[in-house]
Amino acid sequence: MASLAGMLAARGYRVTGSDQEIYPPMSTQLRALGIEPRPFAEQNLEPAPDLVVIGNAIRRGNPEAEAVLDRRMRFTSMPALLREEFLDGRRVSVVAGTHGKTTTTAMLAWILSATGRDPSFLVGGVPRNFDASYRLGAGPEFVIEGDEYDTAFFDKGPKFMHYMPDTAILNAVEFDHADIYRDFETVQTQFRRLVNIIPRRGLLLARANDPGVRSVIEKAFCRVETFGLGPGAHWRGEDLEHGDGGCAVTILRGEETVARVTLAVPGEFNVRNALAAIAAAAEAGVSPREAAEAAARFTGVKRRQELRGTAGGVAVIDDFAHHPTAIAETLRAVRQRAQGGRIWAVLEPRSWSLRRNVFQDQLAQAFSDADLVLVAPVYHAEALADSERLDVPRLVASLRERGVDGQALPGVPAIVEKIVSSAAPGDTVVAMSNGGFDGFHDALLTALKSRQRQPARQA
Repeated sequence: MASLAGMLAARGYRVTGSDQEIYPPMSTQLRALGIEPRPFAEQNLEPAPDLVVIGNAIRRGNPEAEAVLDRRMRFTSMPALLREEFLDGRRVSVVAGTHGKTTTTAMLAWILSATGRDPSFLVGGVPRNFDASYRLGAGPEFVIEGDEYDTAFFDKGPKFMHYMPDTAILNAVEFDHADIYRDFETVQTQFRRLVNIIPRRGLLLARANDPGVRSVIEKAFCRVETFGLGPGAHWRGEDLEHGDGGCAVTILRGEETVARVTLAVPGEFNVRNALAAIAAAAEAGVSPREAAEAAARFTGVKRRQELRGTAGGVAVIDDFAHHPTAIAETLRAVRQRAQGGRIWAVLEPRSWSLRRNVFQDQLAQAFSDADLVLVAPVYHAEALADSERLDVPRLVASLRERGVDGQALPGVPAIVEKIVSSAAPGDTVVAMSNGGFDGFHDALLTALKSRQRQPARQA
């Protein structure tokens, strides 16, 4: 929604908006545009706007949604307006899947931009190679993140069904969004629907060796090419070398070596993201070698393994991970780059799925690469019945059974105190939340700096 607001402002529309809880980087981006979100209130609709765009976080009972319906004001959803206003007439690349959407979208947009294609794009985060999460370019390409979450309270289909892809990337298909999907089969059905609207002249780039992806692409009418690290993929990465500067990889198309590059973004999952982006760029006419060299200059997305700072020798990383697979992949990437210090994983169970117990049995194993795990209270726990809510003490017990030091702490101050009292130079703290986490990162860095300034005690 923040990206759409920026795109509409760039088109010359006057944009206002409301939100309940907004935090960087999107709050910063909006303020730079002169858009200051206000708390929800019916009076925000005075004078009456020409069009109200209702995001999928809005439910019946919201004062502005109720006023829109009462007054029969013209309203639409974000995906519907995107297609009508920006996608029609463009060549659209949709990046979909349970994981990797934001980074792969940003990487593909960067490759096209760096090779002179001047694309438009909309990303669900802020790419570090650009100054905003969106761009309106003069070229024919539009790159968009295709979310499987529902569109609006009046349109319960996935957002990606509005985007009409010419090229689609499918990076993973797993169960998620337990608030709207009852089981994995329901999730698979939505991705099958996406595959079914790719035109026969189009291209589907599918992750190799992912059972969920394989289960939804069987009846594709379009061309299908695979990408991955294992043998047999059309686009694959070989001879990976992990280091503090990133991940070196040899990229092949079929049996042809495209290039050997060092990606600045770490981890095997980012190699897969890069393979998908390079393949999609090739479909748009970029030579694979040019695309690979551009991918090596991609520096990531804010809140995706973002180093927020180092104080007292302790690195503090912010990450958006809120699914067991994403947590495991993130910590594995950090471990591959670690220089011997301990890894502190700090988790805020905040997403609709993570707050529930649907991942109760999977979650502990996701922390295998952490030395210590600190778990914050379930966000808005009172909104869920005990029988549905993630059992944090049980999670901590499962971690300890696996030999990982797990602790449940009552909130940000206690977590900060624990880390400041025990973390040593060379340690890395990875904070994982899909929200603002009550300012945890800044609070921790401030406390670590204060510890650093304290005079040494006399023996």
